[in-house]
Amino acid sequence: MTIAIEPIAFVRNSRKDPIDDHWGEIVSEVELAEGVPGESLDGIDSFSHVEIIYYFHRSEKTVTGSEHPRENPAWPRVGIFAQRKKDRPNHVGTAFANLVRREGRKLVVANLDAIDGTPVIDIKPVMAEYLPKGKVSEPLWTSELMAHYW
Repeated sequence: MTIAIEPIAFVRNSRKDPIDDHWGEIVSEVELAEGVPGESLDGIDSFSHVEIIYYFHRSEKTVTGSEHPRENPAWPRVGIFAQRKKDRPNHVGTAFANLVRREGRKLVVANLDAIDGTPVIDIKPVMAEYLPKGKVSEPLWTSELMAHYW
């Protein structure tokens, strides 16, 4: 089965290369694609956060098995679905971004880990009722991996 998805928006920011760390310094604009009406963003500015679903358009390989996260042998080899690596089978990424403001057909956001030109597949408001229920648990290596991410 093939699924065809058209971008509904594109990310604009100063990050040109897919570097893993220091995303907290980046402020991005998510600009609607031509043909997507601006009114599709009506009401979004009443939310503090948005979930951005996007396509890793510059990913150079696809991992379907397991690898060390960031190719770091100090961290355990785990399956692609046990990490958030860009080299996923469908190259789909997600991020909860802080919504700074809406400017017409653009959203200005912080804490979005997508490079300039990234195609956006969908935008959703973040609602507390959709966040995980209960305590989130994770292995220790993830804290090391994320130490300088934001």
